[in-house]
Amino acid sequence: MKSVSLSYPLFRPLRAAPLLFMLGLAAACSSTGGSKSTAPVNALYGQLDLASKGYETALQQARAGDDAASQKTLTAALDRLKESAAHCGSTPGCDPQRFFSVFDRLLRLKDGSFLGDETLGDEPSPTLADGAGGVAGLPEAQRSVTLLRGQKLSELIAMNGAVKAALEMWLTQWRPNLIDAYVNYQYLRYQMWPQYEKADLPEALLFGIMAKESGGKVNAVSRSGAAGPLQFMYATGLRFGLGTENGFDLRFDPAQSARANAAYINEQLKIFNNNLELVLGAYNGGEGRMRRLAGDRPDTSFYDPTIYNKLSRETREYVPSVLAAAWLFLHPDSYNLRFPKIDGAAGAVTLKRSASLAELSVCLGSAGGMEEGWFRTLRNLNPRLNPQETQPAGARVQLPRLLEEPYASRCVEGPWPILAADLHQAVAPAVQAPPAPARAPARATGTRNYKVRNGDTLIGIVHRLHCSSVRELAELNGLRHHRIRAGDVLKVPVCR
Repeated sequence: MKSVSLSYPLFRPLRAAPLLFMLGLAAACSSTGGSKSTAPVNALYGQLDLASKGYETALQQARAGDDAASQKTLTAALDRLKESAAHCGSTPGCDPQRFFSVFDRLLRLKDGSFLGDETLGDEPSPTLADGAGGVAGLPEAQRSVTLLRGQKLSELIAMNGAVKAALEMWLTQWRPNLIDAYVNYQYLRYQMWPQYEKADLPEALLFGIMAKESGGKVNAVSRSGAAGPLQFMYATGLRFGLGTENGFDLRFDPAQSARANAAYINEQLKIFNNNLELVLGAYNGGEGRMRRLAGDRPDTSFYDPTIYNKLSRETREYVPSVLAAAWLFLHPDSYNLRFPKIDGAAGAVTLKRSASLAELSVCLGSAGGMEEGWFRTLRNLNPRLNPQETQPAGARVQLPRLLEEPYASRCVEGPWPILAADLHQAVAPAVQAPPAPARAPARATGTRNYKVRNGDTLIGIVHRLHCSSVRELAELNGLRHHRIRAGDVLKVPVCR
């Protein structure tokens, strides 16, 4: 990951200013200068000005309760902004940061931000409530996505250098992991999201944590012993009810893990005065350590050097990575990202013939267009089952609803279940260790004198030599009846 400057504050989202405030800078710039050398950049700033006016129009439409028109205006403004920003890098004198500022504003308005009592200032407004104009204008589903303890999640994600760097990582090197996490989550969503919804926490945050922690692999276990889709340590899991049930570790249960995670987040939000960055830092680096660092300053920034510089590199990268993944969950199209369309409706089948999850994965193949196969999904949805262990006919197996019909047509009769069973029952031959190579016997290369000590016997001396025999030693020294006494000097072979 590239290094970033993390002086604080890097970015504090302003309340929307009447008549474009900060965005008006672009318009002012476009009105200055008239020479041919400034014409290209002025033209781009003119497009930026139009996008800014689109923001103001969309804001007014949202206040009037016309959400459909507001979203349409925002989409058009974002498209205009993307097109003009694409030419900024090759246009002399163009400042890309101006475009990013407008882009950030448009995305936050798309989340429903800045719809309330807007005043110019650096401090966030008090908790928003229905009827105040801030929340009432949002569809119910969007409220649950964007609110965190009465605050807009988008307003809590500071678009600073660390988050931008994490966005780039998710969109480049980590992109396959992000897509996999999204696919895994969509099939687990019916189990996990209700737990967060009950706790009044945003779904984007749940996805961001899961994407960074396990990528949606329910059976994941870290080197430190953290387990499950949300990677609970054993002691922390016990604290939130994730013990064992009939020998099953509940940290691997998606619904129970999400419930415990929501309880943890809400507990820490109270402790850290709703400072989400500190809460995420505590989740990764330990709440005790974060409390010691933050002390009695719960309003301080995670990026304050007195906190940030004393955290592990893992925690310093973890917090912006979670927030960046949450941001992309809310705004994929605005970052040239397209998540696959997933039908994650829950389903189940009662096995008509015995089969393991591995066998079901073989006979289901790429049903439903899943080119990667269904093994991971089946394992995620059935964490209590050993995927290699054959389940008897009559057992209940959870799977996406869209697989119920393929199961009936592919996995009950015909060649595929027979092939799957044959492959599953195959046993690789055991590897036998080759016999140890025989040691070449040691050979004598000459003789030397040996003075017999108390307790010595002829056979004992031979054993220490490793290259002679009692007979050879007796003949070499002319011994009768193999008798030796302490003080005798014998000739013995020099062994090699």
